Amino acid sequence: MTLSILDLAPVVSGGTVGEALRNTLDLARRAEGFGYRRYWLAEHHFAPGVAGSAPAVLIALVAAATSTIRVGSGAVQLGHQTPLSAVEQFGLIDALHPGRIDLGIGRSGQRRAEITQGAAAPAPAPEQRAARVVDGLLIPPPFDWSALARQPHLARQAALLQQPGARTPDFAEQIDDVLALLGGTHQVRAVPGEGADLEVWILGSSGGQSAQVAGERGLPFAANYHVSPSSVLEAVEAYREAFKPSDALAEPYVVVSADAVVAENSARAHELAKGYGLWVRSIRTGAGAIPYPTAAEADAHVWTDADRALVEDRLSTQFVGSPGEVAEGLRVLRRVTGADELLVTTITHDHEDRVRSYELLAEAWNRQ
Repeated sequence: MTLSILDLAPVVSGGTVGEALRNTLDLARRAEGFGYRRYWLAEHHFAPGVAGSAPAVLIALVAAATSTIRVGSGAVQLGHQTPLSAVEQFGLIDALHPGRIDLGIGRSGQRRAEITQGAAAPAPAPEQRAARVVDGLLIPPPFDWSALARQPHLARQAALLQQPGARTPDFAEQIDDVLALLGGTHQVRAVPGEGADLEVWILGSSGGQSAQVAGERGLPFAANYHVSPSSVLEAVEAYREAFKPSDALAEPYVVVSADAVVAENSARAHELAKGYGLWVRSIRTGAGAIPYPTAAEADAHVWTDADRALVEDRLSTQFVGSPGEVAEGLRVLRRVTGADELLVTTITHDHEDRVRSYELLAEAWNRQ
């Protein structure tokens, strides 16, 4: 199976955090039965609609609730903790569930600090280019984050995610520390952690440092089509160009993420996906992900041109439809990016609709 799952542990409108976490455990158990390869948990903070603020804790719970599926982070943000703490946490989980745990690492914490430090100066707008279609895959224009980057609440959030006066080291240095601690070549020993049978992954949204570090250290790389679809091709290209064989990998290995909603027919799938635009809007206005809305709540929102511009790239690259339609769209994504594996994230208001979406997708993927 070359499909995996990224779960944000979404809290839905009218629901609770406890319900969201129980739904995550239920989905993980059922996804294992559907044949998915991995089940990754995201790290999000300050979001009323996302319960995944402590991925190591949730990964331990999911690993205990399952038996064969790989479980991991998509991704731990090293800007918010030290390499030692990440290695110890995941080493502890691996001690109880050996050979099943993925330590996915992201640079967002370092990027947040860079944005905050530069917030006083106007951020340059991204290169303006029109949407394009590459061998059947839509590549939208890049989203302009500059307005959000200048919002004062980002600095307040950053202050809460680190100790006062703490400095985020360079990402490459942090990854080297993680690998040395796991391999027992660091000047200190991580217990648990040293010798743990973890797969270390790097996640990235562009062809920048994350892709470079993953390639140069011979680690597997996960590129974000669902978060930053405009730069997914540059990300995987930069990773492959930088790749050097390692003890972990002899050749590059790429996972690409995608948003998808599947139902028995296209009309039903689009009804289930109605809340997605309003949910993305809440993130990109800086409010943090709202509890995932119902279709009726989404219909009640009065959309402005500015609203539509905020979410257009995400809506146009979400795969929504019947099982065959979505499976074919994902195959195009896999072919164009050269992905070895796809990481699918699905959010619907009703938990059973979400489970059914993953079930229908697995069946269609395996048939083809």
